[in-house]
Amino acid sequence: MPKQTTALPDSAGSTTADAGPHLSRSLSNRHIQLIAIGGAIGTGLFMGSGKTISAAGPSVIFVYMIIGFMLFFVMRAMGELLLSNLHYKSFSDFAADLLGPWAGFFTGWTYWFCWVITGIADVIAIAGYTKELWPGLPLWIPGLATIAILLLLNLTTVKAFGETEFWFALIKIIAIAALIVVGLFMIFSGFSSEAGPASFTNLWSHGGFFPNEFMGFVAGFQIAVFAFVGIELVGTTAAEAKDPEKNLPKAINSIPVRVLLFYVGALIILMSVIPWTQFAAGHSPFIAMFSLAGLGAAATVVNLVVLSSAMSSANSGIYSTSRMVYGLAQEGDAPALFSGLSGRKVPRNALFLSCVLLLSGVVLMYAGQDIGKAFDMVTTVSAVCFVFVWSIILASYLAFRRRRPQLHDASRFKMPGGIPMVWVVFAFFGFVLWALTTQPDTLLALLATPLWFIVLGVAWFILRRRPAHLARYASFQNELASDKDSADIHLQGR
Repeated sequence: MPKQTTALPDSAGSTTADAGPHLSRSLSNRHIQLIAIGGAIGTGLFMGSGKTISAAGPSVIFVYMIIGFMLFFVMRAMGELLLSNLHYKSFSDFAADLLGPWAGFFTGWTYWFCWVITGIADVIAIAGYTKELWPGLPLWIPGLATIAILLLLNLTTVKAFGETEFWFALIKIIAIAALIVVGLFMIFSGFSSEAGPASFTNLWSHGGFFPNEFMGFVAGFQIAVFAFVGIELVGTTAAEAKDPEKNLPKAINSIPVRVLLFYVGALIILMSVIPWTQFAAGHSPFIAMFSLAGLGAAATVVNLVVLSSAMSSANSGIYSTSRMVYGLAQEGDAPALFSGLSGRKVPRNALFLSCVLLLSGVVLMYAGQDIGKAFDMVTTVSAVCFVFVWSIILASYLAFRRRRPQLHDASRFKMPGGIPMVWVVFAFFGFVLWALTTQPDTLLALLATPLWFIVLGVAWFILRRRPAHLARYASFQNELASDKDSADIHLQGR
């Protein structure tokens, strides 16, 4: 893909065509790689996989492989679009450009809504894990401390966010690698426990790979799809990545390897050491396996790992929501108050908004004992909204192929499978939505989700004709057009 430089920030945050402030390109290759890994490995793998295994049995291996395979094409489509014009700050930008301003508005605010919900859940999870480690500590203390720490880290520079996320992701990688190594040792050393001998035969000797038949397999998709939430996070780093034409493809292309190693590999080891019938919802399979190995500190160690995983997710949530609001404000889809940057090239006001909303998690911690059920519902709502965002990315790709074939032809990072593969992934998303209708709790959440889009529709109807919105969107289009002209000139000179 030809490199376009008009009106784009360099590594110091300055621009070549105007003096206005831009996000700083400070995220290096190692930051982008680990942010991508951190986005693909959620808290769901450490805590939620017990519920997934109990529902689907060993067929959960295929569930994660299928979801990872399909989302890889979404990420490749996103990568091709982001690199077609380096002025795009995130996927809401190319949605607005290719599908129309309504798409940028709906995508940006829906993605923001998803991460706010996830962030609130993470704050509550962090408080819960901290209580396990320090009994008697009031819940509001770790909740407020988490928000304050993450705000301070994100207010400094984007590099501080990248560095923090790098170490959070590294902790998760080490934990999974330790599980795989310990598990393999238990299998090959002939380890045996009350649950039986550790052996790969446990994968098929307790009812086969599909012990709960087809509907059990379907149930696995309901839970597992939320574990992949955040895989698209690398797309929100586009405006702050050093050498994005090199680093974004590297991060996206490593997704299949990450899924195979971190999800499929870990689950195969878990179900080989302990038969799948021993797992239950609400209990971490990681703790169960380390405890079985005789590691007395397993509960504490895994709690610390899950704590760091929740911190990583909350950190990602604060980062992505602030950048998304900043981008929406640039296009006129959010108040202009959020379009400014601090002297360190950080969207300070947008960061404050995200953190204020996360404070509601501290309040919800005292709402009662049924909060867990409420969050089961909102995480399903969040998963449905993420499916919407992923679908908009694919729809934008179809518009891109139709409207700008010359840019697709010139791309060095084309989506494999092209247009036919887009429709295959759309069909898969339809299957996921159907799967959510098969259980009462997920059906209720699915039926509640349209309320969010009704609210957005009303807001869009009010906003779309306001002069301030029209003026800012016209400015956004002019900037994109200047970059497109630069790309065309570059193409003619090749």
